[in-house]
Amino acid sequence: MDEARMNQWSLEQKEAESRKILREAIEKYGKDKIGVAWSGGKDSTTVLHLIKQEFGTVPIPVVFIDTSVKFPEIYAFRDKLAKEWNLNLIIARNDEALKTIKIAEDKQECCHLLKTIPLRQTIKDNNWQALITAVRWDEQEARKDEVYISPRETPPHTRIQPILHFREIDIWSYIRKYNVPYCELYHKGYRSLGCMPCTQLGSPDGPERSGRDQNKEEIMQRLRDLGYF
Repeated sequence: MDEARMNQWSLEQKEAESRKILREAIEKYGKDKIGVAWSGGKDSTTVLHLIKQEFGTVPIPVVFIDTSVKFPEIYAFRDKLAKEWNLNLIIARNDEALKTIKIAEDKQECCHLLKTIPLRQTIKDNNWQALITAVRWDEQEARKDEVYISPRETPPHTRIQPILHFREIDIWSYIRKYNVPYCELYHKGYRSLGCMPCTQLGSPDGPERSGRDQNKEEIMQRLRDLGYF
C-alpha cells in the first residue's frame, strides 16, 4: 500500500487495517502457532490492545525478551499488565550469555546475544510459524521498507507487522482514545524505551529515538539482519 496515502487515513481507518491484519494472521496460524512480542513500550502495548479489541482477550502467547537490564518501571508495568490482562507471558532470557557478557560494551554482540538469540530460541521451542511485532515505518530508518507480512529464515517463520502505518502521534492518540495503560517512564521524558545502559531522556523536538544509544542506532540494519526487530 501507499504509505503517503495511509498518512491521510483517520485513526479509525488505521485501527481497522491493523485489526484486519491481526485477525487474518491469528486465524491463519491458529492460537498455538503464533506469538506476539511485547517490550513493555507504547507500541507493543498498543498491538496487544488491538488484539484484545479484536478477540476480547489476548488469545496467543506473549514473549517478553528480558536482557536483565530493563528499567525497573518496565518490569513493574509488565507484571501488572500481564496479571490484569491475563496474558500467557513467556519470558525469554539468555542466562548463559549473561554469565560472561559485559553489558553494552559491544552493542552488536550484546543485542544479538541478549535479544536475538533468546527470541530465536523461543520461536523454535514453541514451534511458532509466525511472530507479531510492533515495528513502525516512521520510527527508525532501518524499518522504513518493512512490509506487513515478512518471511524470515532464522528460524523459518513469518513476521506479522500490523502497525507499520501508525506514527508516534497515532500511537498516543490511540492510547488516549481507549485509555490504554502504559509505562510511567513516558511521563518522565522518555519517548522510546530500551535497556537502561542504552536509553536516555529523549528530545521533545527531535527524532523519537533520540534518547537511544546512537552507536547502536547506526548498526540497526545489521542487528535486524541477525533477527532483531
